[in-house]
Amino acid sequence: MRIKPEFSFDNLKIAFAHLKITDLKRMQKLYRLMNYPFLVMTGVFLTKTFFQFGLSVKEPLKRTVFKQFCGGESFETCQKTINKLGSYGVSSILDYSVEGKEEENIFEATMMEILNTIQKTGKNPLLPFAVFKVSGIASTSIMAKVQTNGILFPEEEKQFDAARARFFLLCKAAANSGVKLMVDGEESWFQDITDSWMLEAMKLYNKKEAILYNTFQMYRTNMEERLKDAHKKAVTGGFYLGAKLVRGAYMEKERKNARRMGYTDPIHSTKEATDNAYNNALNFCVKNIQQISLVSGSHNELSNKKLAELIDLHGFERSDVRFYFSQLYGMGDHISFNLAKAGFNVAKYLPYGPVREVLPYLGRRIKENSGISGQISREQILVKKEIFRRKNLKIA
Repeated sequence: MRIKPEFSFDNLKIAFAHLKITDLKRMQKLYRLMNYPFLVMTGVFLTKTFFQFGLSVKEPLKRTVFKQFCGGESFETCQKTINKLGSYGVSSILDYSVEGKEEENIFEATMMEILNTIQKTGKNPLLPFAVFKVSGIASTSIMAKVQTNGILFPEEEKQFDAARARFFLLCKAAANSGVKLMVDGEESWFQDITDSWMLEAMKLYNKKEAILYNTFQMYRTNMEERLKDAHKKAVTGGFYLGAKLVRGAYMEKERKNARRMGYTDPIHSTKEATDNAYNNALNFCVKNIQQISLVSGSHNELSNKKLAELIDLHGFERSDVRFYFSQLYGMGDHISFNLAKAGFNVAKYLPYGPVREVLPYLGRRIKENSGISGQISREQILVKKEIFRRKNLKIA
């Protein structure tokens, strides 16, 4: 019986081997700022304002926040980062992160870029998945209206049909290319539309294996049941369920909208409840892995450790492609690189796009990460320790 190597998230030598000390110092400064939410929000506001008035802030932004969290401005400029991560056993998931514009021509352009990503992904073994957000190709206001059974104007019906056609075109392109495609989770007031489209698409294209992956945001109180229901439909429908688990990214917006609209808050009331739901979902997916392929998108050390232990406990190969761990580029390196070194499948989410167009994504991502209790402080401490270790050993 082959002995599986031990791993520890405390091994900083492995975690940061891909970075120079100058990179670590830049990260340390950025994390220090991100520990102050007021400064983060002010910086995001000022950057948007500068762009609106035509003032150039692209270069300083590109050298700092953009460099930390994005792979490049185009697919091609990401290649160096893809190769670098790949040399350490970490794959990439290219995420075209232009968002926040509800115009048909923008939706079409975004769809074409995602098609390009799917095509390029199929030719590169370092890219195991493609990904997109439905809000990048469809009007969320119209989707929300449909979800509440609102009556659409003729032009809205036309736009909704066009959005649906774009969605299924992307799914078909992925299936025809043999490329695994993930669809990110979004706000609850239009997520049901995405879920219904995903179910229909999985019935079509997940017959032999999981090609399409839907996202389950476990901070929602009903998500454990939704996951189980999706699995039941996969079993009875004779297809495979592709499931990406995340805790969730829109907590403030969800709670604010619930208060404004007068409905029950859909988010778990405590972090502990969310953690329990996430870990229960991991157990469920591993238990039912014959019908499920799993991507665990988490920066939580305990959840990552739990999944790794479950894989070993059930006797699966660590390289089994039905299991993937995933973290954001620029964060969680102590998790990603130590898991990869131990033989698990790991893929970094690698956002890309023009600096100005990616700004809404970056602003949201920075505010989210700044709000995660202890997350940035933990990252900052680890980077500080690695800088100290290298200085003592005189390593650049």
